[in-house]
Amino acid sequence: MGADRVFAYGATAGLLGDLILGDPRRGHPVAVFGRAASAVERALWRDHRGWGALHTAVCVGGTVATAALAAAAVRRSRAASVALTAAATWTVVGGTSLAREARTIGRALEAGDVEGARARLPHLCGRDPQALDADGIARAVVESVAENTSDAVVGALVWGAVAGVPGLLGFRAVNTLDAMVGHKSPRHRRYGWASARLDDLAGWPGARLTAALAAVAGGDPRGAVRAWRADARKHPSPNAGPVEASFAGALGVRLGGTLSYGGRVEHRPVLNGSGRAVRTEDIERAVRLSRRVSWLALGTCVTARLLCARARRATARTKGRTA
Repeated sequence: MGADRVFAYGATAGLLGDLILGDPRRGHPVAVFGRAASAVERALWRDHRGWGALHTAVCVGGTVATAALAAAAVRRSRAASVALTAAATWTVVGGTSLAREARTIGRALEAGDVEGARARLPHLCGRDPQALDADGIARAVVESVAENTSDAVVGALVWGAVAGVPGLLGFRAVNTLDAMVGHKSPRHRRYGWASARLDDLAGWPGARLTAALAAVAGGDPRGAVRAWRADARKHPSPNAGPVEASFAGALGVRLGGTLSYGGRVEHRPVLNGSGRAVRTEDIERAVRLSRRVSWLALGTCVTARLLCARARRATARTKGRTA
C-alpha cells in the first residue's frame, strides 16, 4: 500500500473518528503541545522578532520532526501507518467540537437565554461577549464557524495530503502557536510576528479551498463567488477574508462590521453587503455548510493525492522505458 492510499484510508478514518467521538476527552495532544510551547516561551521570551522566530522554529520544527520519526517507525506496516494517520487526523481536526459549541450557543439564543449565550461564546471565539446582543452573537458564531472550518479541518487535510502525518501535525502546531502568540498584544507584537506570518502562509491554500468548496456546497454558488471576489480583500486577515466572504455569499447573509476584542473595538468592512443580517437560525445553516465543506475537502485532498501518485508512477514508467 502506497503513501497515497495510507493517507486516503487514514484521513477518512480520522475524520469519521472526529464525527463520532469528537475531540479526545483527556490529554488532548494539542493541549500538551500548548503547555510545551508555553514552557519554550518562558525560556526564550524577549521583545524581539528574532527570539520569536526561534520559538516558532523550535515548536514547529520539533513537532514535524517527531511526526516524521513516528511515520518512519511504522512505515513497514500498512496497518500501523493507516492507524497513525487516522490518529493524527482525529487529533488535529476539530469539526465536531466546532459544531457542538456553535449549536450550544444557537440553542441558548433560541431559548431567549442571551446571557447564557454570552457566557458560552468565549469557548468558540475571542470576542467580548458583553458588547453583543443576540444578533451580534449569532453573527460572531457564523463568522467563527466559517473561519474555523478552514483552520480546524480543511487546512489540516490539505497539509496532510501534501506531507502525511508531519503535514497534519505541523499545520496544527502552526495554527496553535498563532492563537497563542500571534495576536497583537504588547507582549507578542514582535515576539509573535514569525508565528503569525507562518500561519498566514500555512493557511493560504486551505482558506482558498474552503472558500471554493463553500461556493460549491452552499445555496447560492454565484453569490458566494461574487462576495469572495468583491469583499475578501477588505478583511484584515488574508485567509479569513476569502472564507468568511464565501460563507456570507453562500448563506445569503452579511458578515463583518463592528466588533470588540479584549476591549479594543474594530470596525471591519461588511462582507456580502447585499445579504440580510444574520439571524439565530443561520447558525445551524452555517454548521451544516461547514460539515459539507469538510467532507468535500477530504474527497478533494484524497483525490488530488491519488492523482499525483498515479502521475508520478506513470512518469517513472516512461523514464524506465526510455532509459
